[in-house]
Amino acid sequence: MTYTKLDGNWIKGSMEFDGEQDITFYAKVYETGSHFGINGGKISKLEIRLGNEFLCNYDRGWDIEPTEEVRPLYESILAEFN
Repeated sequence: MTYTKLDGNWIKGSMEFDGEQDITFYAKVYETGSHFGINGGKISKLEIRLGNEFLCNYDRGWDIEPTEEVRPLYESILAEFN
């Protein structure tokens, strides 16, 4: 996983998935957890994409929950930033 911190608590990153390099993610991460965060954690917004396809999207609630296939990527982001 590689990532860059952007303005306003945003992080942009990329990950490898099944040999693909075009998995990207954006996460809005705060210093402390809140009831808006995933599982009460620090991440209040998260999107994971394969190209233009959304694989997962959380914006203070789930729009697209991670599938079993995407769950390892999702869990690695939570482990890194929560």
